[in-house]
Amino acid sequence: MSATQADLLGEVAVDPATGRPAGRVEALILLLSSCLSVLGAVLLAPVLPRIEDAFAGTAGVEALTPIVLTAPALIIGLTAMIAGRIVDRLGRKRLLVGALIGYAFVGTAPLWLPSLELIVASRILVGLTEAAIMTCCTTLLADYFHGHQRDRYFGLQVVYTTVSATIFFGVGGALGAQDWRAPFWLYAVSLPLAALAARYVWQPTPHAHASAKKLPPLPRRRLLAPVGVTLLGGLIFYVLIVELSFKLDDIGVTSTATIGAVSAVASLGTAAGAFLFGRLARLGAAVTVPLAFALSGLGLVGLALAPAVPVVVVCAVVTGFGNGLLLPALLTWALGSLTFEQRGRGTGIWTSALFIGQFVCPLAVLALSGAISGLDSALLVLGAVAVSAAAGVRLARPRRTATH
Repeated sequence: MSATQADLLGEVAVDPATGRPAGRVEALILLLSSCLSVLGAVLLAPVLPRIEDAFAGTAGVEALTPIVLTAPALIIGLTAMIAGRIVDRLGRKRLLVGALIGYAFVGTAPLWLPSLELIVASRILVGLTEAAIMTCCTTLLADYFHGHQRDRYFGLQVVYTTVSATIFFGVGGALGAQDWRAPFWLYAVSLPLAALAARYVWQPTPHAHASAKKLPPLPRRRLLAPVGVTLLGGLIFYVLIVELSFKLDDIGVTSTATIGAVSAVASLGTAAGAFLFGRLARLGAAVTVPLAFALSGLGLVGLALAPAVPVVVVCAVVTGFGNGLLLPALLTWALGSLTFEQRGRGTGIWTSALFIGQFVCPLAVLALSGAISGLDSALLVLGAVAVSAAAGVRLARPRRTATH
């Protein structure tokens, strides 16, 4: 057996050209590339009204304009599992570099596209490239690192995406003040990332994996619980992001500066939770997943009952901290027992569940708000659901992830 194959069986991948394991350079490229899905989600939010005004004569403009923002997340949810199969079949690096290049071209396409319908079509293609990028980055992080290092980098992935969301939101607003098309230039940032990935990221799969070789089956029964819980986790994670500004509006806050400041503090809570995940991960999924759901749920319950801004801030930080723990905890639970040849498909399925949950979130809040009289009632119900999920996962006691 070759050294590379032995390392892979031991869940430690080494560069076949040098025999060295991955380090900070590879990790940084993957973490920065992971932020591109956030770029698609938040960059255009400040300019949506201007896009609607620009295409005011288009039939159905009120429905099409929000799709410009939400289409990529939905497409990720629908196609990430397909990307995962491609990752396991054809390899990680080739798909990652190709998707980063494609992302730049379809992401910047609205700079010259003449109609809203074509812009929506380009956003669907952005979602396809984001599905590939997210699946490749997460899979490679799991390939390159193991044990405490892997847990740490999964947490840092959430830190990077959370901080970048705040930065992209501000940059999108600043660029959009000049012209609604200007923010689309930022999608070109994936080109230098593609060059860096082509140079420094290496394919850990032994070349002996021929395309004709049948992939080993996934342990679908073992994946059912973490993937199902992730579907709910994606919904819970997104509640604070989508609804915090509406909660502040309900208690009389009209200043966009105040809303932005509270949102930034909540994001810091999320980053803190994700940063600390590496230290808590050794407790296992039976502890980290319930803890994350419990904190997010209690924070949402407090948010529903909060009468004033200081209480909202405290509850938003608690919710954000739980959210920061939630995604890496769910990811390590789902991927911990998968082999190298299964990991791409497992990551794709997990990513699909997460983004479908995020896409459903505002629809679920809207439906609950209408059915039980108001946003506060909806937040209360979703908080209770999250706390119930914490209890349910704790009682089920998912087995400790095999990351060590």
